[in-house]
Parts: sequence; C-alpha cells; structure tokens
Amino acid sequence: MIKDLVQQENITIINMYAPNAGAPKFIKQLAIDLRNEIDSNTVMVGDFNTPLTALDRSLRQKVNKETMDLSYTLEQMLLTNTYRTFHPITAEYTFYSTAHGTCSKIDHRIGHKMSLNKFKEIEILSSTVSGHSGIKLKINSKRNLQNHANTWKLNNLL
Repeated sequence: MIKDLVQQENITIINMYAPNAGAPKFIKQLAIDLRNEIDSNTVMVGDFNTPLTALDRSLRQKVNKETMDLSYTLEQMLLTNTYRTFHPITAEYTFYSTAHGTCSKIDHRIGHKMSLNKFKEIEILSSTVSGHSGIKLKINSKRNLQNHANTWKLNNLL
C-alpha cells in the first residue's frame, strides 16, 4: 500500500498480487482487513488472478460463488471495477492460458465510486520480461483549472 500526495490530493494505491488458488477469497479478506484504510481516494490495482465478471472470460463461463461473493463485498464497500464501469460491454483480456487455450482478464483496477470522475486513467503497464512492470495513474484534479492530467508512474510494483 502506498499513500502519497498527488496534486494536493491524498491518494492511496493498493497494489495487489493474488495467489492463483483461492484468489476471490484472498481479495475479499484483504479488502475487509483494509476497510478502515479505503476511502474515496483509494485505488486497488494489480493481478487479481481471477476474472470478476462473465465478460472477463473468453468462454463466458459462469462466475463462481466466491467471485460473486467478492463482487458483493466490493459493492458494499462502494468499490467498483473502474474498467467495467467505463467499458461495460468491451471484452479485454490480460491473460492467455496456453494449457487451456482460453483468454481472461485477471488484471483489474478497483476504485471507490466517489472517485470515478477523479481518476482519468489507470493503466497496468506490461513488460515482455516479467509480465507486469508497473502502473500509470492519471489524475484529474479539481484544483487544476486547465484540466491537465498528472501522470504518476509506479515501476516494478506488480
């Protein structure tokens, strides 16, 4: 977890790498454990190792009970999948399984519903060597009257 001041806004970034097995339960428990740290200036990004919606799977498999439970918990905490909010029907995949020949979106950006107008862009940067090399966060600031976005880059975090 990183807490910093960006354009006079307190920002909390929770960088996550969930385990391959039991990822939805892990993420849910982490969110519950950090609930006192999470506010409208919090962004959770990283490799969740689980698709959060049926649209995040190439085979349109059913979302399992643990993932539905995670989604419910995030909803109760006023957290939302920011990519899915702005792209409700777009299929974008971040993982290809050669063993199963399937694609899925397992890298996610979760933000507080109150901050949707604040974060212009949150991008997970890719590296051909390690898969992920960091995140780039562009923030719209109410104090920035020219409406320019500030870019904050965190390298080697994922």
